[in-house]
Amino acid sequence: MNTTLSIQCARKYLGACLLAGLGLPFFCNAQATFPSRVIRLIVPVAPGGGADQVARMVSEKMGLSLGTSIIIENKAGASGSIAALEVARATPDGYTLMQCFVATHSTNPAVLKIKYDPIADFAPVGMMAQTSNVLVVGEKNTAKNLQEFLQLARTRQGGMSFSSAGNGSSTHLIMEYLENQSGVKLVHVPYKGAAPALQDLLGGQVDAMFPSLTTALPYIKSGKLRALAVASSQRDPVLPDVPTVAEQGFAGFSAIQWWGLCAPAKTPDAVVARLNKALNEALALPEIKARLHDMAAEPTPMTPGQFENFLKTEVAKWTRLVRETQLQIEQ
Repeated sequence: MNTTLSIQCARKYLGACLLAGLGLPFFCNAQATFPSRVIRLIVPVAPGGGADQVARMVSEKMGLSLGTSIIIENKAGASGSIAALEVARATPDGYTLMQCFVATHSTNPAVLKIKYDPIADFAPVGMMAQTSNVLVVGEKNTAKNLQEFLQLARTRQGGMSFSSAGNGSSTHLIMEYLENQSGVKLVHVPYKGAAPALQDLLGGQVDAMFPSLTTALPYIKSGKLRALAVASSQRDPVLPDVPTVAEQGFAGFSAIQWWGLCAPAKTPDAVVARLNKALNEALALPEIKARLHDMAAEPTPMTPGQFENFLKTEVAKWTRLVRETQLQIEQ
């Protein structure tokens, strides 16, 4: 930064800059000019799914608030770990962000040997939205509620099977969570992604699955899948007649699908605050609320501090579950 620009910055943000001490030039520049170019948002899943849709609709409105474009780059693979590692290593200036979600910042740290720290390597910006996970069975399954499902699993010859998006995925670990709480052992059938796992459930090759409500809702509405329980702490307004897992005998059971916004660690606080403001303004728009509702998702505005506490709680919960169940994941 040249001398003239430093002086201008100091005059405009004198009070804040004095508090910044030796970091005055960089602090002022971040505060005064961000954003001055296009922002990259790395989405760690393939285009077209629920996570990608949420990222695109929210980032479009954020860009209008920030006065710049936010470009989506989809980088799927390794349950989001490839994208997470790239962002963790990016320059902490606010111009490279990621849509962090349950895999990258909750379940992966518990089950995979990842090369990033979900807490230390990121600056949490805020939550985008969340949706319930829902236990579903095919239309030929006779279970009408969670207890009937568990009783069938206890008595059926060969046990009850469930599909997942892969070993260590959230759809795998949530069912392991249920097994741990209920004492019932199910047969795990992992797939390479949620789509084929869901298709085989629809086709009757497996008995159950625990996908996000965003993914399962169209099939529940059509009658091709039956919802037995939601894993959120309260009933989902989209399925008000479907009780929670907690209501059906497992107090405290909670496992949600969520999407958030993370920056690299050491991103200036002023930049994080600017991004958080734009994010929460986007989530407050009636249009965004309506579109998320149509996807069975709920806007969930948070401060950076609240989101950081949420991430720490999530990592601790899934790490504890894996330890208690002595779960071994093939990598």
